[in-house]
Amino acid sequence: MIERNGNALEVSGAMLNGNATALLEAGRGLLRAAEKTAALQIDLSAVTETDASALAVVFAWLRTAQQAGIELRIASLPASMVSQAKLYGVFETLPLA
Repeated sequence: MIERNGNALEVSGAMLNGNATALLEAGRGLLRAAEKTAALQIDLSAVTETDASALAVVFAWLRTAQQAGIELRIASLPASMVSQAKLYGVFETLPLA
């Protein structure tokens, strides 16, 4: 699940292949509804489980935000996503909060 709370988009529960499309679209909808030039943070502190699709969803949200002129930062990246991002050589490209 993802919901907006002030300047944060808070993600909770599992970020797995089975719900990746729903999370992707929900996040994109929230980003498109945000003000242009807004600065938002994606808070992943309540994420309980991830697989490789979680990283793909986050990168898609980053692209959507960039296209909308929104500065987006990632907070509380789960250890599993840190490991995957380092494995794939993309960790340094993540705009961490």
